[in-house]
Amino acid sequence: MIDLRSDTVTRPTDAMRAAIAAAAVGDEQQREDPTVNLLQERAATLLGHERALFLPTATMANQIALRLHGRPGDVLVAEELSHVLVYEFGGAALHAGLVTVGLRGSYGRIRGEQVRSVAARSAYDVDQRPAVLALEDTHNSAGGTVWPLDELDDVVAAAREAGMAVHLDGARLLNAAVAQGLAPSEIARRCDTVTLCLSKGLGCPLGAVLAGSEALIERAWREKHLFGGAMRQAGIVAAAGLHALDHHVDRLADDNARARRLAEAWHAAGVPIDLESVQTNFVQIDLAPLGLGRDEALERVRAAGVALSATIHETRVRAVTHLDVDDDDVERAIACVPAALGARASR
Repeated sequence: MIDLRSDTVTRPTDAMRAAIAAAAVGDEQQREDPTVNLLQERAATLLGHERALFLPTATMANQIALRLHGRPGDVLVAEELSHVLVYEFGGAALHAGLVTVGLRGSYGRIRGEQVRSVAARSAYDVDQRPAVLALEDTHNSAGGTVWPLDELDDVVAAAREAGMAVHLDGARLLNAAVAQGLAPSEIARRCDTVTLCLSKGLGCPLGAVLAGSEALIERAWREKHLFGGAMRQAGIVAAAGLHALDHHVDRLADDNARARRLAEAWHAAGVPIDLESVQTNFVQIDLAPLGLGRDEALERVRAAGVALSATIHETRVRAVTHLDVDDDDVERAIACVPAALGARASR
C-alpha cells in the first residue's frame, strides 16, 4: 500500500531512532533537559524569534498562543477553513474564551481589507475587540497553499492597525519556506507567535514548538503546565526534532516535487486537479466531474494499492507526499489512480 493519506503517517528513520536512543535527558519541568533546551534554542533561531517552547502537539501550541493574545470575550479572526477553526474542536472558545470570526479566503489566504472590515464593525460592539488574527502557512484545507510575502505583509499590517496580535499556525511552515526559497525566519518573524509541527513533514513521532518573544514564551511556560503539556525526560523526543532540523528540512523539496509530479501526471490523465493549488506536498482531487462520492473513490484507489484521505470539502480527496514516499511510489500511484477513478484524458 502506498500511503498518501497524510504526512503525519511518517515513521522515524533508523538514524532518527538512533538519535532518540542516544539522547541526553534531564527533568524538563525543571528546565534541566539539555536536549529540549537545545531544540528550543535551535527552533527560536530558525524562526527568527527570541525564544521557543517545546510542546507535545501543534494544536496545544496554537491553543496556548490564543490564550496569550486574547481575553475571554475577545474576537479571533481567521480564514474560515483554517485549522484553528475547523480541526481544534472549539478550543479557541473552550480554552481562551474567544469569539471566532471566519473569513472566506482564496487558496486559504484572506486580505487586509477583510481584517479592516471586522475591526470597523467592532466599534459598534460593547468592548468586544478583535484581539488576534490567526494565519495558516501552509493552509491544510486549501491544499497546502502558501502565503506570498506581499500578501502576508498586507494582512499583518491590517491587524497591526487594529491593535491585533498575529499568530502563525506554521505547522507545515518549512514546506512553505522550501517551496518559496526563503529562510523560515523571513516568514515567521512577521508574526508575534508561530507554531511549527515536528511530526508532519519533518518525520518526528510527536512534538511541536511555539516561538515568540521572551515575555510571551515565559507566559507560555505557565500555560504549558496548565494544559498538561509539561513533561519529564522529554529529551528522548526532542532529539528526534533536532535530528529532523539537521537532516529533514532540505529534503522537503523532494516531497514538494513529488506532489507536483503526481498532480501534473494525474491531470494529464484526466483526473480533475486545480494545478494552481499544488504548491507544496498536497494534491487535491475534485471528484464531482467524475461522478464519484468520497467513500467510493477512496475504496477504489485503496483496492488499487493507494491510500488517499478525505478533506473538509465534500467532493475532494487528497494525496500528501512525505518522507516515506519515494519516486517509485509516485510512479506507481500515477499509473493506477486514474484508472481506479475512471478518469479519461481529454483528446
